[in-house]
Amino acid sequence: MKTYPIYKNIRKRAMILGLPITLFALQMVSIIGSLLIIIFSFHLGVIVGLLLFNVLLYGALGQWVKRPMYSFGPSQFPKTISNKNLSQLGHE
Repeated sequence: MKTYPIYKNIRKRAMILGLPITLFALQMVSIIGSLLIIIFSFHLGVIVGLLLFNVLLYGALGQWVKRPMYSFGPSQFPKTISNKNLSQLGHE
């Protein structure tokens, strides 16, 4: 009988529309801001410009996900997480 390993880091690679959750949230903030600007300005150039900006932002974020140039934080998750005291000093 074949056994399958338990995948515990499901949130690490969660994707929505091809973007990680944080970049998807950035895209949604941009879209909501654009909608607010569109509501209060009735100029066709502003509407077209904001639509073009959102499309280009989505494309840039998609390319950044495929080839990250610079990533923040540690490159991988630790194998184990422990509260064990790593110091060799005693608590005396």
